[in-house]
Amino acid sequence: MSGSGRILGILGQFDGPGALMRAAYGVRDAGYKHFDCHSPFPIHGMDEAMGMRRSPLGWLVGLSAIVGVGGAFLLQWWASTIAYPFVIGGKPYFSFQAYVPISFGVGVLLSAITAVFGMFHLNRLPRLHHPVFYSDRFRAASNDGFFVSIEANEPNFDPAQAEELLRRLGAIHVELLRGE
Repeated sequence: MSGSGRILGILGQFDGPGALMRAAYGVRDAGYKHFDCHSPFPIHGMDEAMGMRRSPLGWLVGLSAIVGVGGAFLLQWWASTIAYPFVIGGKPYFSFQAYVPISFGVGVLLSAITAVFGMFHLNRLPRLHHPVFYSDRFRAASNDGFFVSIEANEPNFDPAQAEELLRRLGAIHVELLRGE
């Protein structure tokens, strides 16, 4: 156990990527939703083991692109045919070919803005501090450590049960994370 203060979560250390994968399945099957797996390199299939669903970010970006293109197209149509109808170069008021570059640009801009802020929201960023940083052992996560962290804001979080679960799943070290 590290430090004093209220319990922010629990951290279990495992001896390799296979053990970490089995632990991810076990923690997921135990009903935990707010947990994370930490390893020094990506592990194929970990997202499935953790029960992660496909990100909705692609749908949000696609929808914002459609809204951007449609909005820019409608704005240009309204400006050139209703608000300021001028005949320029003998062309009709509604010459949609001239709207394409601006519509494309607005669509790309709105998609990029949605991707950036959507990624921040979905990843719960910015998060300046995480409870695992209270652990001295967690420094090994960037070198040769494999960890599962369960956050205390989990609705069914009980420190004793979580510790027992991590030990049953093969954790070589379990630590309660305490902080302010």
